[in-house]
Amino acid sequence: MRIYEKSLDLVASVCKLSRKVQQFDPDLARQMRRSVVSVPLNIAEGMYSRAGNRIARYENAMASAKETQAALEISVRAEYLPAEAIVEDLDRIDHVVATLWKWSGQRAR
Repeated sequence: MRIYEKSLDLVASVCKLSRKVQQFDPDLARQMRRSVVSVPLNIAEGMYSRAGNRIARYENAMASAKETQAALEISVRAEYLPAEAIVEDLDRIDHVVATLWKWSGQRAR
């Protein structure tokens, strides 16, 4: 699945950025790594789960992706990272979340 590969690309990029954040805020860097790693783990688990569990895993992956987004945005606001350093990752997160939203059968409210 391409979304799984995209989530792995996100892990590689965010973990690299977290090493820069580590210099300023070790706790935020750790949280970034935990949340981003959770995305592909939950996607993989969801791909091999049944109905309700599949949706729950995809929802967990979406929540972790959004948590990663928040950590990246905080890193920029705190001036640990330049804004341009996170642009591609924010696009990846949007793509992952949109795909998982669709797969989980969510409806716009």
